[in-house]
Amino acid sequence: MRKFFTSESVAVGHPDKVADQIADAILDEVLKQDPMARSAIEVTVSTGNVSIFGELSTTAYVNVREIATQTIKNIGYVEPKLGFTYDSVNISNQIVEQSKEISKAVSQADDDPDQLGAGDQGIIYGYADNETSDYIPLALQLSHKLMKQLKIVRQKGGSASYLRPDGKGEVSVEYGDDGKPKRISAVVLSAQHIEGIELEDLRARITEDVIAPVLPTELVDENTKFFINPAGLWSLGGPQADSGLTGRKIIVDTYGGAAHHGGGAFSGKDATKVDRSGAYYARYVAKNLVAAGLAEQLEIQVGYAIGVAQPVSINLDTFGTEKVPLDQIYAIIDQLFDFRPLAIINQLDLRRPIYLQTATFGHFGRSDLDLPWEKLDQVDKIKALIEK
Repeated sequence: MRKFFTSESVAVGHPDKVADQIADAILDEVLKQDPMARSAIEVTVSTGNVSIFGELSTTAYVNVREIATQTIKNIGYVEPKLGFTYDSVNISNQIVEQSKEISKAVSQADDDPDQLGAGDQGIIYGYADNETSDYIPLALQLSHKLMKQLKIVRQKGGSASYLRPDGKGEVSVEYGDDGKPKRISAVVLSAQHIEGIELEDLRARITEDVIAPVLPTELVDENTKFFINPAGLWSLGGPQADSGLTGRKIIVDTYGGAAHHGGGAFSGKDATKVDRSGAYYARYVAKNLVAAGLAEQLEIQVGYAIGVAQPVSINLDTFGTEKVPLDQIYAIIDQLFDFRPLAIINQLDLRRPIYLQTATFGHFGRSDLDLPWEKLDQVDKIKALIEK
């Protein structure tokens, strides 16, 4: 039976990612001054407008407008002809203070006064597989790499580049009977570009500059299909052509559809929000367990109650790939990993300005970044427990 899996990623100038980057840029600036800040910032972008709202409780002072415009400039929206540019957008700041009742419940957990309570109720998921060295699915890894390469090519060309900031990529992988990637069956890439370029020239240049350096040649064959700007020319993009919102690319941010998702987004939220910190920790646990050889594929679900430190539930799914009994994996999790919010924050050192760099190209599988939840520092301890 033939099996295919497809994942997508988006470029730094995609409207939803513009919103995510602004939210995390504000969060990082706040954390530089006030590591104890509470933040749940949301952003929308649209034609000529940026709206910033949500909750922020902090002793820090940051110039929200300046941060937003600098972020837009760094993304590459600098040309007046793009419509949406850093020096022309209208920025609305409607941030309010976090509810005092919620703040109190989070600051002192109902079940453990020495601990933080979860910032909200909800479920989060962590996932890892051994399909790639980054412990994420190959289709997702390649989709992110295509979007990174799109940015590299655009920035290398500077003002003379034929590319503009917006774009999307998608990769489909066919699997063999052994469950391993067999070939790349399709690649879809749509890139915003300058006016006046011929479509066939654009497609040829993207093939040479963006796709060829990324795809493993051994997985591409004569039947691999390429769809480059399949809708045709696309010069007007970004927030000038479409609206954007924080948290609307949660599948791109996580596992590309390979795992469940609890629905909570990341960008703009501080680490007391288990939507973010809990999901990071669940990834950390799953990745270390897979890297230690306990399973080829593993997903963790964790449930939280607002104001309560201990999770209400932890559930594992190894999709039948476990190498040791599930009871033993649960026992290792109980012994080595602490899912209480304050424990997560302390172990992963999450009260730092490290979040803007995660707002594009995914929060997981980031071998290009030094992210604490991607470290494999528990593998030896896991193996030692298995050998007992």
